[in-house]
Amino acid sequence: MFNKTTSLCRGLAVSAVLLSGFISQQALAHAHLKTETPAADSILSASPTELSLGFSEGIEPNFSKISLTDAGQKAVKTGKMTLAANDNTQVVLPLSDALSAGKYIVSWNVVSVDGHKTHGQYSFIVK
Repeated sequence: MFNKTTSLCRGLAVSAVLLSGFISQQALAHAHLKTETPAADSILSASPTELSLGFSEGIEPNFSKISLTDAGQKAVKTGKMTLAANDNTQVVLPLSDALSAGKYIVSWNVVSVDGHKTHGQYSFIVK
């Protein structure tokens, strides 16, 4: 009987350690950029009408920002950033006007639904 109880206790202890490791990794997760349209380092033949960024977890739009600047660091006018319908990991930023030829930098600062902040940037070119 002692061996069965000891085995059961060991099994529960191992399960608890594994579970706590899984939970702590989940708690340390951050929203990482997974997809972007236009794609990073792409060369476009026409101006996009919007930017779309997909993250690894849900985003809090009230605490997040996406900005677009030209090669001279001049801000490009955009519409209001929104979440895609039924997908809080996908952010959409409409562009107010057509982009002229040149290099553009997309900068993002987001807060995920679990409160973690991440940021980054990438660029694309319009021919």
